Amino acid sequence: MSLIEHVRREAADAPESGIVAVMNHGRRQQGVLPLWAGEGDLPTPDFIRDAAARGLADGETFYTWQAGIPELREALARYHARHFGAGHQPENFYVTNSGMHAIQLAVQMTAGVGDEVVYLSPAWPNFAGAMGIAGATPVPVLLDFTDNGWSLDVEKIATAITPRTRALFINTPSNPTGWAADEAALRDILGMARHHGLWIIADEIYAHFYYGGRRAPSFMDIMEPEDRIIFVNSFSKNWAMTGWRIGWITVHPSLGTMIENLIQYSTSGVPQFLQRGAVAALDQGDAFIRSQVEQARHVRDRLCARLAATGRVRLSPPQGAFYLFFGIDGVKDTFQAAFDIVDQARVGLAPGTAFGQGGEACFRLCFARRPDQVEEAADRLVGWIENL
Repeated sequence: MSLIEHVRREAADAPESGIVAVMNHGRRQQGVLPLWAGEGDLPTPDFIRDAAARGLADGETFYTWQAGIPELREALARYHARHFGAGHQPENFYVTNSGMHAIQLAVQMTAGVGDEVVYLSPAWPNFAGAMGIAGATPVPVLLDFTDNGWSLDVEKIATAITPRTRALFINTPSNPTGWAADEAALRDILGMARHHGLWIIADEIYAHFYYGGRRAPSFMDIMEPEDRIIFVNSFSKNWAMTGWRIGWITVHPSLGTMIENLIQYSTSGVPQFLQRGAVAALDQGDAFIRSQVEQARHVRDRLCARLAATGRVRLSPPQGAFYLFFGIDGVKDTFQAAFDIVDQARVGLAPGTAFGQGGEACFRLCFARRPDQVEEAADRLVGWIENL
C-alpha cells in the first residue's frame, strides 16, 4: 500500500528540487567547492550574532508578537527610509519565518485552486512550487537570452494574462539569470496589474546586489499606496543570515490583521531573540552590505572573463544578484552533467533544469564567495570543459 495515493494531490505533486538533489549528492564528498546554493561563505557578522545572543541570555524565549517585535518593525521602517525613500511606517512590515514563508503567505493571500499566477522564467523553483502547493497554476513567461544578455519582452506578460490570472510574481534582480528590470519595465508591469485588477508579488531580495547603480529599480519607486503590491524579502542574502530563517512582508497596513492571522496559523511567529539580531542587521549592516556587493562585482568580472576565454561558454555578465547562469557548448543534459561536475571537477553547480522553462541548457553558479575560491572553481570548470 502506498500512502502517497491518499494525500492531497498538490502536496504529492510537489517536485523534488534539482538544486537539493545535486547538493545531497555532493555534500559529503571531500574537496567540493559548493557553489550550488544561494549563499556566501561568510558566517553571520558578530554584531548580529551578539545581539541575538544577548536576547537569548535575557530569556527572550517566550511567544512573541505575530507581526514581529515593535523594535524590528521600527528598524525595518528606518532601513526602508534610508534605501527606498520616505513614507514607510512600522505598520507596513510583518516579520516572517524566512523569505520562503513570506512567499507562501503572499501566494495564499492572492491565489488558490483554479487561479493562475504569472511569473518570469527561468526562476528559482520555489516560486512555482509555492503556487502549485496552494492549488494555483503557475504560468511562466520566458525571459529572452541574446548576445546582450537576458531581457524581458513585457508584452509576453500581457499575452499570458487570462480571466483566471490573479497575480504577477516579479523577481528582480532575478535568481538565477541576474536580469534586472529598469523603471520603464516596472511601470509597464504595474500598468498591466492596475488595468486587470491583479496583485503583484514583488521579490526584490537582491535589490542591493545590483551592478548598475546604488540599488536596483523598485516598484517602491513608482507605486501609489493603494496599489496591490506585496513585497517579500529576506535577511538571508544581505547580511549572511541564510540559516536564521527570517524574512518580512511589506504591504499596506490595511492587510495587517489578516497577515497576522496567517502567521498565527502557520508558524505563530519568529523567535524573539533572533529578531534582536535582525534589528542589529538593519541598523548596523549597511557597510557590510556594501563590502559584499563590491566583492561580488569583482568576482563576477573575473569569473566571466575566465569562462568566456574558453570560447565554449555562453554567458552574459549578470546585471544583479550573485549568480552566473551560463551554458556549455556540447552539454545537453545539465542535470546529469551537474552530478558529473561534482564527481570529476569537484565543483558544485545547480542544474538549469531546476529553474524551469528557458533554463534547461544552463547551470547556475553562486559567486558570493571568496575570490580565491571562485577562481579555483573557474580553473576546475575550465579543465572539465577542455576535457569534454
